Amino acid sequence: MNADRTEVKAGSSSRPLRIIALANQKGGVGKTTTAINLGTALAAIGEQVLIIDLDPQGNASTGLGIDRRKRRLSTYDVLAGEIPLLQAVQATAVPRLSVAPSTMDLLGLEMEMASAQDRAHRLRRVLEPVVNDERPEEERFTYVLIDCPPSLNLLTINALAAAHAVLVPLQCEFFALEGLSQLLRTVEQVRGALNPRLAIQGIVLTMFDPRNNLSAQVVADVREFMGDKVYETMIPRNVRVSEAPSHGKPVLLYDLKCAGSQAYLRLASEIIQREGRLPAAA
Repeated sequence: MNADRTEVKAGSSSRPLRIIALANQKGGVGKTTTAINLGTALAAIGEQVLIIDLDPQGNASTGLGIDRRKRRLSTYDVLAGEIPLLQAVQATAVPRLSVAPSTMDLLGLEMEMASAQDRAHRLRRVLEPVVNDERPEEERFTYVLIDCPPSLNLLTINALAAAHAVLVPLQCEFFALEGLSQLLRTVEQVRGALNPRLAIQGIVLTMFDPRNNLSAQVVADVREFMGDKVYETMIPRNVRVSEAPSHGKPVLLYDLKCAGSQAYLRLASEIIQREGRLPAAA
């Protein structure tokens, strides 16, 4: 992949590790697709990226080529306190991109953790060795992307409690703002009760079709409602993006030149630029 396309100097360790949760309680909005391909794009421009798959469906793991039979250790084992996070991490076919895969065992974890005092902070606690990583600089992760399940359950709350920021993929469809309002209320609740540092990193509009008048109206409405929190980059509805997961590949490996791949590279560039404007202690 040609990282020069982004015109961004990345991969610098001058800024601490950033943990970003990708969340939207609605399914089918491109959340997992964004996690996979944003992670790939960030790795392509020099970042060391870890994707944590918190969705019991495990689609992020599958989309990165991790066969279900090879998920002997998973995020369930990590959150259940059986192993450290780094023990579950697997390399992917993308240089500088790793994943902590999930399994269906996560479905039962919420009930298992229900009475635990640290139930909302499990993920934050297991991430501490990654945050305080003392390995050589070139081996440390610079970004952790958490792929949340399509609901506002305890797994998503754990992600929001552990993250510095939340990135919201939002499909260009009629009920987009209604779902966004509910998620923003949850973010405020988490900020007040569990994680005062949590910020909205940005909202990325997905499945945009310029031929569809409704898409254009949704874009206008979301930009009016959320202002500069909405990324300039929009992810187009693109058949190559839809095909890539069935091949166990991010679309940037499947077809670098397609419109979807180029959009994710631009999104990574925009995120790096926003991160660069944050205060050093953020």
